[in-house]
Amino acid sequence: MISFRPLAFLALVSALISLPPRAAEARVVRVVVDRREPIGGGHVFGSGGPYERIVGKIFIALDPKNPHDTQIVDLALAPRNAQGEVEAWADFVMLRPTTARKGTGVALVEVVNRGGGGATISTFSRDARRNLSPDSTAYYGDALLLRMGLTVVFLGWQFDVPAQPGLLRLHAPVATDHGRQITGLVRSDWTVDAPVRTLPLGHGVGNSQAIGYPVNDPTASTNVLTVRDRPLAPRTVVPHTAWRFAREDSGRVVDDRTHIYMPSGFTPGRIYELVYGATDPVVVGTGLAMVRDVISYLKYDSTSIAPVHSGIAYGVSQTGRFLRQFLYQGFNTDEAGRMAFDGMFVHTGGAGRGSFNHRFAQPSRDAQPYSTFFYPTDLFPFTGRTERDIETGREDGLLTHAHDSAHNPKIFYVDGGHEYWGRAASLTHTTTDGTRDIPFLPNERRYVIASAKHSSPSPFPLDSTARIAGSPAYRGNPLPLRFATRALLSSLVSWVANDTDPPASAYPTLAARTLVPPDAVSFPAIPNVRMARVPHRAYHVDYGPRWSRGIIDLEPPRVGSAFPVLVTQVDSLGNDADGIRSVELLAPVATYFPWQLRNEYSAGTDRLVSFDGTFIPLPRTEAERKTSGDPRPSIERLYGGRAAYMARAEAAAHQLVTKRFLLTEDVAPAVERAGLEWDWVMQH
Repeated sequence: MISFRPLAFLALVSALISLPPRAAEARVVRVVVDRREPIGGGHVFGSGGPYERIVGKIFIALDPKNPHDTQIVDLALAPRNAQGEVEAWADFVMLRPTTARKGTGVALVEVVNRGGGGATISTFSRDARRNLSPDSTAYYGDALLLRMGLTVVFLGWQFDVPAQPGLLRLHAPVATDHGRQITGLVRSDWTVDAPVRTLPLGHGVGNSQAIGYPVNDPTASTNVLTVRDRPLAPRTVVPHTAWRFAREDSGRVVDDRTHIYMPSGFTPGRIYELVYGATDPVVVGTGLAMVRDVISYLKYDSTSIAPVHSGIAYGVSQTGRFLRQFLYQGFNTDEAGRMAFDGMFVHTGGAGRGSFNHRFAQPSRDAQPYSTFFYPTDLFPFTGRTERDIETGREDGLLTHAHDSAHNPKIFYVDGGHEYWGRAASLTHTTTDGTRDIPFLPNERRYVIASAKHSSPSPFPLDSTARIAGSPAYRGNPLPLRFATRALLSSLVSWVANDTDPPASAYPTLAARTLVPPDAVSFPAIPNVRMARVPHRAYHVDYGPRWSRGIIDLEPPRVGSAFPVLVTQVDSLGNDADGIRSVELLAPVATYFPWQLRNEYSAGTDRLVSFDGTFIPLPRTEAERKTSGDPRPSIERLYGGRAAYMARAEAAAHQLVTKRFLLTEDVAPAVERAGLEWDWVMQH
């Protein structure tokens, strides 16, 4: 349960912060180191040298009158210290070269996803073993980030992360109306796919469960639970007598303001939505300021814990959307009017932003193909350039509100094929009517890893239980992303540190005829495999008259027309025809769909499973192909045998090195990985 006591919070942080405000410096006012330890007992990571791991807390103070803070919703209503500033603090972990001259002077700040730091290790390291202790060398695998000499920071920014060991959180103040509690409406929704009697108010994704705002008055008539069968279907009110604010605990039902309970159970296949009254809105936007001020502290305070000259932000999925919000609301200029980040790696954010800076915001909320509907995630504008909403006439852009255009960082937008189906990614580079390409700005590059599922591949080898009954297809898509992301990060660091031009953007376009409506995709007619035709869509949404001030008055919101969403055309095998086509697509033994249908669910079977993909091996022999009626070529016809296949894979790897989409050191591992996939397909 969320339990915030503003005055107690203020007293605690005021006691901890000892440094006076200094207008000319970054607004980090104190760093507390709880633990520091050498990594691998002083192991030398190539040119990066030895590293240490630092765990601690970082404190900031914000001036509500500063023009670079006024965009933080409700900051002026937060409690203040003696200097009239608003305080917040966050957990952090840092990997720092112990010999400063060994480092590159570049910090990579991971805006951690749902409290769990370390996505940069998984994304950019080969053979990382994150089940081991983080002070061991094996935890970091081949340790690309450390060998590059980067200072790596994992930073908490999200207030509704549970207080669990290992999770990095933001501790933010609560807004009041001059000391009086602020009340408002909060909305929770659930797509129920299995029988259940208790549902948490906070949003859950995978193993992550956010803390929900507790209901203010469980008996209030303004608490309304509804149910419907489709996202845009009419809602039916569930009588108050049929449910209550409670949860099951060891066979007993106990009152709980952060859960709802229905004795008869919530029906699988239906969408439930609760609108309820809450109090004490957290000043959620302080998380955006925390990220800004930490990099400014490292760059501009010579006494910082790890001085650097440049900073790159990394965010994936939820935090990729966070970085798009960060840019849109002008946070890349700090309180002193200086540039914060020099570069950004915005990973699998698609066209989204999120609930990161409004009253009663729930940062964990997103927008998935068949759940979490109509939260402020996929909102106009979508492009870096100023664009015009064809329907409303409104003009805006992701970078339009920068305090200083010279402070726009060098940006890599990196998506997979999934983001076109599941995150409305085409809107990031087309007009809002979907009829024309919009070019990127000089400081922007876009790279799409063709046919890749969302953020990370499915574990390989695939389990036999992943086979879709009566079909040659498997649930999951093991297409590696890491080889491409490693090469892209290397290029971004060089662009930031040395102004070395990165590779040309690689993504589907209308001009190339590789960006098409979903019903125009030329999928091969693979026997017993249904094809996706309904992508996730972004809508015109009305949250009420005060939305421009960050206050939602309409819950649920009014939903208007949908923006057109386009997806990537495919080749004859069904693999994405444009973007970064990895070894597995240049030397294919399978079809990799970046989407998966809800085939085995009780509702929405034409919609997509959140974040997942599909793997369909090619027929192994011509006889097998003819027997099944598969239109795709057989592996036998394409290659003859394993030796020819491996030669093709190696040639593909060298082709990717030439394009700078694969590091030279990754050629052998990439070819070896392709060989493992060949072996698995030929044995199953």
